[in-house]
Amino acid sequence: MKRILFLLGPNLNMVGIRDTGTYGTETAASINEQVKAWAQELGAELEIYQSNHEGDLIDKIHSAYGEKDGIMINAGALTHYSYALMDAISSVHIPTVETHMSNIGAREEFRRKSVISPVCIGTIAGFGKDSYYLGIKALLMHLAAKNETVKSK
Repeated sequence: MKRILFLLGPNLNMVGIRDTGTYGTETAASINEQVKAWAQELGAELEIYQSNHEGDLIDKIHSAYGEKDGIMINAGALTHYSYALMDAISSVHIPTVETHMSNIGAREEFRRKSVISPVCIGTIAGFGKDSYYLGIKALLMHLAAKNETVKSK
């Protein structure tokens, strides 16, 4: 069973309450339950962790070293300026998928650049909560392909 850490950044605990025109009215707790159940159906153990504090997210990334097979992250607003998160992701050498419920490329100018994208294996954005399903699927496919490459050597 693959072990995945799903990190959610600042204000993502307020999904369903804040900016419902962008994020919808379904609550963060409901979405998290569904995503966790779906990951389990795919044979993955998903740990979900949300924090409004950059350092807590960094500590969680560091604690994943040697413990998790992959990371999925929606860093919220930290996506656009947190070089510390970027450094944490690159330091642990764990395949990481960046996800966003909204299409950050179609939003305000400051939201269009991600400083964490360069250290992630891919980015999925703009599909609402389905971005999380797609992120898990992509991460699992990457891990399976990586495992096949190792077996064939």
